[in-house]
Amino acid sequence: MMDRKIKIGIIGAGKVGVSLGFVMLKKGLSVIAISDNEEDALNNAYRYLGSKGNIIFTKDNFYALNLSDVVILAIQDRLIKDVAGELYSKAETFVNKVIAHTCGSMTSDVLKPLDEKGAALGVIHPLQTFPDIESAIKVIPETYFFIEASGKAKDVLEFIGKKIGKSTILIKGQHMVLYHLSAVFVCNLLCALLYLSENIMKKIDIELAPFFPIIKATLNNIEKKGPLYSLTGPIVRGDVDTVFSHLKAIEDERLIKLVYKDLSLVAAQMAKERKVIDEKTYKKIEDILRKDSI
Repeated sequence: MMDRKIKIGIIGAGKVGVSLGFVMLKKGLSVIAISDNEEDALNNAYRYLGSKGNIIFTKDNFYALNLSDVVILAIQDRLIKDVAGELYSKAETFVNKVIAHTCGSMTSDVLKPLDEKGAALGVIHPLQTFPDIESAIKVIPETYFFIEASGKAKDVLEFIGKKIGKSTILIKGQHMVLYHLSAVFVCNLLCALLYLSENIMKKIDIELAPFFPIIKATLNNIEKKGPLYSLTGPIVRGDVDTVFSHLKAIEDERLIKLVYKDLSLVAAQMAKERKVIDEKTYKKIEDILRKDSI
């Protein structure tokens, strides 16, 4: 099965399913079918994939499965169990088939009891943000794929992940939630943090654009040195007065002040760990950040 003749079916014609299918075809893999219960989603998938090969576009998930050696469920997390149940009820056997989903917070156990009928189960999660299909197609080749699987499923999913992405990393099922939480912190909550920053900027008629160079420089530093040794700013300098002035400036902004205090406490712990501030300075900063009245 480990060659270009592997027949891949994708259930779910959304951003993830279509972009994965596009890159798979570009890399020489055989995507044989894509299914979705929404006509509009299938039409959109056809616009991207229709000219790339002899792909079957169907509303019948079971038909897509029957045509395929490997089936990837690229659907919303809440639908995975139901779709797995639908497939289980219609099939007598899944022998020689690999069935996987793309959810980063759920293990392959959500696909049970498909394994009772012979399916090899797994997870293939692209550690990437997919705001739209076009941007997803561009970044997938530089994306790490996290694989939760064993045996045949592990071998097949690693083959696919390495074929279309930068590389693959194996992860244990019991670590999936913390892995996904890590991804939320570095991606989703980073967006939330920048959104709060933008709200502060708007108060003085400044746009986000001039801040992109410092954001990019910070990320470059983190890539080279890690977060601990990339931290700069008033807390690393032990500048208690600046921290106090920040808090005074946002004393009426409950949410912004809450986030600032919590993250600044983390920054103070980092500075202490690096030994760039002494215990006395750390205590001063901590006391200011923990006060309710500021």
